[in-house]
Amino acid sequence: MAPIERIADELEKPATDDRSYRVVRLSNKLEALLVHDPDTDKASASVNVNVGSFSDADDMPGMAHAVEHLLFMGTEKYPVENDYNQYLSAHSGYSNAYTSSTETNYFFEVAASSSRDSDASTNGAVISPLYGALDRFAQFFIAPLFLSSTLDRELKAVDSENKKNLQSDVWRLSQLKKSLSNPEHPYHHFSTGNLQILRDEPRKHGVNIRDKFIQFHHKHYSANRMKLVVLGREKLDELEAWVGDLFAGVENQDLPRNRWDGVQPYSDKELLTQVFAKPVMDSRLLDIYFPYQDEEDMYETQPSRYLSHLIGHEGPGSILAYIKAKGWANGLSAGVAPVCPGAAFFTISVKLTEDGLKQYQEVVKVVFQYISLIKEHEPQQWIVDEVREMTEVDFRFKEKSPATSFTSRLSSIMQHPLPRDQLLSGTSVLRKFDSKGITQALSYIRPDNYRLTLVSQTFPGDWDQKEKWYGTEYRVEAIPSELQASIRQAAESTSKNRIPDLHLPHPNEFIPTKLSVAKREGVEPLKAPKLIRNDEAVRIWWKKDDRFWVPKGNVYITLRNPLSKATPETAVKSNLYCELVKDALVEYSYDAEIAGLEYQLSSFSMGIDIDVGGYSDKMYVLLEKVLVSMRDLEVKPERFKIVKERVLRGLRNWDFQQPYRQVGDFTRWLGSEKGWINEQYLAEVIPLTPEDIATFYPQLLRQMHIEFLAHGNIHKEDAIRMTDLVETTLRPRTLPKSQWQIRRNLLLPPGSDFTYRRTLGDPANVNNCIEYYLYVGSLADHSLRAKLLLLGQMTEEIGFDQLRTKEQLGYIVFTGAKYAATIMGYRVIIQSERPTEYLEERVNAFLALFGSKLESMSQDDFDGHKKSLINKRLEKVKNLDQESERFWNHISAEYFNFIQNETDVEHLKPLGKQDMIDFFQHYIQPTSPARAKLSVHMIAQSSPKAIAGTMSAEEQKEKLISMLGKYLTSVGVDADTDQLSKRFEPVDVAGGDQPAIIGAISSYLQNDAGVPQQSLTAVVEQGQQLLGTVLPSLGIEVKVEETDLPPAPEVKPTTLIEDVFDYKSRLAVSEGPRPVRDLKEYEELEAKL
Repeated sequence: MAPIERIADELEKPATDDRSYRVVRLSNKLEALLVHDPDTDKASASVNVNVGSFSDADDMPGMAHAVEHLLFMGTEKYPVENDYNQYLSAHSGYSNAYTSSTETNYFFEVAASSSRDSDASTNGAVISPLYGALDRFAQFFIAPLFLSSTLDRELKAVDSENKKNLQSDVWRLSQLKKSLSNPEHPYHHFSTGNLQILRDEPRKHGVNIRDKFIQFHHKHYSANRMKLVVLGREKLDELEAWVGDLFAGVENQDLPRNRWDGVQPYSDKELLTQVFAKPVMDSRLLDIYFPYQDEEDMYETQPSRYLSHLIGHEGPGSILAYIKAKGWANGLSAGVAPVCPGAAFFTISVKLTEDGLKQYQEVVKVVFQYISLIKEHEPQQWIVDEVREMTEVDFRFKEKSPATSFTSRLSSIMQHPLPRDQLLSGTSVLRKFDSKGITQALSYIRPDNYRLTLVSQTFPGDWDQKEKWYGTEYRVEAIPSELQASIRQAAESTSKNRIPDLHLPHPNEFIPTKLSVAKREGVEPLKAPKLIRNDEAVRIWWKKDDRFWVPKGNVYITLRNPLSKATPETAVKSNLYCELVKDALVEYSYDAEIAGLEYQLSSFSMGIDIDVGGYSDKMYVLLEKVLVSMRDLEVKPERFKIVKERVLRGLRNWDFQQPYRQVGDFTRWLGSEKGWINEQYLAEVIPLTPEDIATFYPQLLRQMHIEFLAHGNIHKEDAIRMTDLVETTLRPRTLPKSQWQIRRNLLLPPGSDFTYRRTLGDPANVNNCIEYYLYVGSLADHSLRAKLLLLGQMTEEIGFDQLRTKEQLGYIVFTGAKYAATIMGYRVIIQSERPTEYLEERVNAFLALFGSKLESMSQDDFDGHKKSLINKRLEKVKNLDQESERFWNHISAEYFNFIQNETDVEHLKPLGKQDMIDFFQHYIQPTSPARAKLSVHMIAQSSPKAIAGTMSAEEQKEKLISMLGKYLTSVGVDADTDQLSKRFEPVDVAGGDQPAIIGAISSYLQNDAGVPQQSLTAVVEQGQQLLGTVLPSLGIEVKVEETDLPPAPEVKPTTLIEDVFDYKSRLAVSEGPRPVRDLKEYEELEAKL
């Protein structure tokens, strides 16, 4: 093996970090960070390649993204296209990847250890699953196959991913910003790609696209551009040997690091312009973009932090405090956004109110007045010291994150020019005050160096252009000279003529000072919190941290009151009340937030939730302020109007979410004895007045039961003191247990099959969605739960492979267990352009296919699935927040099963293959007479079925012939539309008879156009691909004869749910949740401290 250079053996790391680190460089110049974690239960690796969409060819945007997809489809050493994911799934793992502007990041995780016989080496030693995963992973970068058989499928996956984002404002506005940038800079590129530009257009011009992707990989995927991170239980020497062995074959071309110097994303042409953009969702945003310096080499001083801290501040004297008081804004953020080495933007983004939209020019002037205030003062060292102190505290007590999050993030960080012993701290820690650097940074924030973007559905209303890739309506113009002059004047303002309410922030009193933690060695962590008070008024759950030893804590409080969601009206009032309290607390709570202490306030079906989390030092102070604000809320009409409008907008925007994000709400609604959906909330918001909330919220607080969890660096007496604070501040009457809400779900009877259909609200959305749900039983049935979990494990990889990879139904495919309050089941979600009836049929086919695979599954594979699932269930919590959430979830669920995972494993271990076959045949098999099913179909307005209603069959045929004529002309074939029309006379175009359509085209080409046989096949093949897009656009659902697909079994007819009230009234309800153990077993009521 070639020698390996060790770059760093010690890394600067958090005080609580027990890992060992080493940075090495292989002889091919691939650099790797090796991480030994003796306690991890998940191993992981990530490779970051310094190439992304900025390196795409101008005529094939999306190439880097397509190559990312194609690398998963087999390598010379492991040619089976799904071998990699099958291996990971069998070892409790998964993989993913992403492509950004300048990098492509691949990562996976897998069980850190294995006891499976099949993993043993020839000498009897057990090899970690990490080695096998790394071996497969390394081949992505050594010898990928780019199989022709997978090319179309993966390009369709890219296309589906793009279509998923077409109605997303995040993607639309981001691309608009790029499309309106300097075309000489690659920032201008479209990064995702689609089928037309990655396959159809190149093929039309005779391009071999497979060769193009291979050339891209060979040109850019050089070992010296790759950064590898490997985390495992193995010693560093062993990880080093593995990496040296497995990655030495990656070719090194000694390519320079990608940089784009000499050209900027905004030229003079783009500056001093304003862009008006129309969003899909009802939103109002003002963005100010300043071309800014690349701070990559300024990791010690990070001058932009000073700017973002002051401009983005939300406390008294800030920009936001002023424009919020004027009724112009709800939020503001500011910060640097790196574009690539050599370029960046400093962005200020303001969430406007309706009045703020009208006054957006005044908002811009306020921003520039504040910038003048910052420039007027010398850079303040105390402000930098305050920020630096918090970065040091945060890094010192930084906890572990999930394995893939860590490796993926670090492999990206390694692309930056940081000292290798500072890879972990990197830009997380601010190290020096640099007055000149801050002054230099401020020189970019000036009134001749910016572009404005205003996003609104109503203003100005005369958008005159559409963006090429997403169709966003927009208008761009020079900023009027009068406005430019006003902004220059604001930027030159002084203390004499500046708005007096603007000033720099005061020192932050929430900076934590008590950071000591009394760590006890050799303590076995408790698996459940103690119940230290349990009476009619209050339950206090408490656990002093005995695992992570950080000066942090989490407090969760439920103020139980059935009024919070008794009706849609009370649900809306409860939500508005919480939003008004949060609105009133913005200025006060911001200091706490930047000092690592945050709170949440929300309403849900059982009452009001208060969560406070972060450094425990000042937790009591923040909780007291939240409680007093809740008790003494003054509902000011002007703020009520703004908050109500924001809530109303959120409800109206709900319809414009991705369909797969909507479908679950309807499934839950149809399965709940009592519950509401978005349209019911929407109807109740409009008539509400400030007086309605002012008279309602005291009723919410008048009577309650308090459920309280304190976990972390919180002593027992502190937990009791905080609970006393809740009682003494709110002074509620006790809510008797007889008045507590009982969670229940509706039970689908054996043999039932229901379908609920819903038309999606977004007229431009092209995707349908289905959630196919099979009821299994009660959450309290541990044996059934174990079988359901194992079914989810066994179908996860095969479901993705069959439904997404092979059948290309859509980019979004989920399979697995679904849990409600008291019941559970198995679900499949697919978002697709295909009709929902077809999706339902393919799910039936998939389940039947899996049933046969289960029957023939080897014992070794069956045991492997069990082992993989057991590893997942026993996975350790990684940090304090994860453990706190786990405890609170069990408390909120009211089963109090704090050892649920261990219980699952106890019931998984004895399961045999026949147990699973019997379970599957009864509850899941499509032909089972006993299974109970509910399907929710979300149907796009722009689906072929909807379009068909606007066009006659003759019009559809005429338009198709016209389009085909244009296509034939484009590929050099004479198009005689009269002769082509004769060939189409017997064809049922409106019925989507694709084989007959293809036959008519072939007959025309061969008999009428005289196309030679050697050319005919290629023309027909391209035409067939074109039909996949053209026919749906004409409202034609294609009858696809896919003979190689697994057959769908005959199933009994479904019952359409026409009247939801009637449907619910016919169903029985479940039992409510009950504790799995007597709560007295958790009690520790004596006065121990």
